[in-house]
Amino acid sequence: MKSYIVQNENALYHECGFSCDNALFLRFNADEAYFLTDGRYLTEAKESVKNAEVIDAKRDLVKCAQGIIKKARLKKIVFDPLEFSVARFGALTKNLNVSFKPQKNFSQIKRMIKTPNEIELLESAAMLGQKSFERFEKILRDEGVGKSEQQLHFKAENAMRHEGKNEISFQPICAINENAAKPHALPCQTKILKYGDLLLLDAGIKYRRYCSDRTRTTQMRDDVSFDNKNEQKFKDAFKQKIYDTVLKAQEEAINSIKIGVKLSDVDRAARDVIEKSGFGKYFIHSTGHGVGLDIHELPIVSPRSRDVVMEGMVFTVEPGIYLPNEFGVRIEDMVAVVDGKAKVLHANR
Repeated sequence: MKSYIVQNENALYHECGFSCDNALFLRFNADEAYFLTDGRYLTEAKESVKNAEVIDAKRDLVKCAQGIIKKARLKKIVFDPLEFSVARFGALTKNLNVSFKPQKNFSQIKRMIKTPNEIELLESAAMLGQKSFERFEKILRDEGVGKSEQQLHFKAENAMRHEGKNEISFQPICAINENAAKPHALPCQTKILKYGDLLLLDAGIKYRRYCSDRTRTTQMRDDVSFDNKNEQKFKDAFKQKIYDTVLKAQEEAINSIKIGVKLSDVDRAARDVIEKSGFGKYFIHSTGHGVGLDIHELPIVSPRSRDVVMEGMVFTVEPGIYLPNEFGVRIEDMVAVVDGKAKVLHANR
């Protein structure tokens, strides 16, 4: 078994069921693991940490970790270079006769295959996320017209948080017409929602720390709806064509998901539809990404992905077409690989 050290909060939580903003976790073998923190978190850590000894590092995590490593007489420790600053890594390794082996995304690689319990948690997050979208639908119908993107962004976040009952996965993306052509658009004060406008909402919540991620694109009308089956109707024929193309791309990608299929081929299934429609150059991001304790984690569903579909993976499928200065359409759902094929979480399809 590898000896390793982690400090990222979600990596910490995955290892022992607890995290805080000043901690290190070391594992040397199946029976020897340590959670190092300071007095501010000690009581809660002792109550919550599983399968590790909690140690009071007295505000000097590095010095404490060095002492434990020296005592264990280790020869090699794996770490994720993306987690540690140059300063902290330099202090940690100083005067230690130990080989620190970098492995990028060490924790995310371990977490790429979800357990059945984790899939249940992610499905619960997705279902709660869907209900949050439904709350925002009502806000749009009752008072959306005349509101700026910034105001809508504020109301979308409130709908996701549900009076403090939920934690959000990320800041919502709420974009009108040409701003929706920016995949990660920032809300502005001057863009005002009118009847007939295209509106894109990308948002998610956390359930027991596990994230959801969902995007819907719709048209503002009296009966505006983020339809769960993605059946949207636009008065403008060109917008309808773009929307239907993106929807078909998503469906083709989801249908292609089978055990052993290259994730680059899942991306290709979506990209082929959009390219054949003549809009290939306007699909400017990967088809999907893993979701778990982090909103963006492994695997990546892109042309450069080297991974294959495996049982227990959870990732998004979110093709899009973005026409600069006009509008953008993205449709996103989370899928879990269950019994060898894709299960769309929170959608009745």
